[in-house]
Amino acid sequence: MSTNDQALKELIIAKAWEDAAFKARLLADPKGTILHTFGIEIPEDIDLEAVTESSKKLYLVIPPAPVDMNTKKPFEAPQWP
Repeated sequence: MSTNDQALKELIIAKAWEDAAFKARLLADPKGTILHTFGIEIPEDIDLEAVTESSKKLYLVIPPAPVDMNTKKPFEAPQWP
């Protein structure tokens, strides 16, 4: 993940913490909300899901393996635009 990707994620999270209406829109339509708010278009072939963690429910995100075992080619993980 690039520094820009991390900075964008932090900006989105901070806005969700500060603005309940933005958070509700983000949870309902993450791609549309990011486009409308930040002018960043997520490609149509990328599925983006926004979820809320709590003290009782956490999410462990496991990224794709760095090497595709069938082709032995390095996997290129999608990046935030």
